[in-house]
Amino acid sequence: MPTLTEGPRPGEFIMSEANWHRSRDVITIAAGAGKVPPNTVLGKVTASSKYVPSPATGSDGSQVGTVVSIYGVDATSVDVKVTVIARDAEINGKCLNYEATVNDDTKKAAKATQLAAAGIIVRN
Repeated sequence: MPTLTEGPRPGEFIMSEANWHRSRDVITIAAGAGKVPPNTVLGKVTASSKYVPSPATGSDGSQVGTVVSIYGVDATSVDVKVTVIARDAEINGKCLNYEATVNDDTKKAAKATQLAAAGIIVRN
């Protein structure tokens, strides 16, 4: 019997959120961001006010993780709107996806601190 592997499920990271979807917003992921899987930590590019997966370092604003995408999108060639958790929520850190440069526990902890500043508490 073949082994099937299930990928990340949209929103599986959400442990609790504010009533009436107050925790959620719709944002735009910038063209060129590529395929963004569900549950990805995103940062806002200051110059465009669009979001990309939040890298470990940088200087365009996106290096600060501020929201987490609920759904996966393909922003390879066009801007794409997606619903995110933006505030007042508890999330499971073990279910999050990160930009490739966020590749160790120290960098993931830094992203958790950045999200906490936005009112998103990462639990492990």
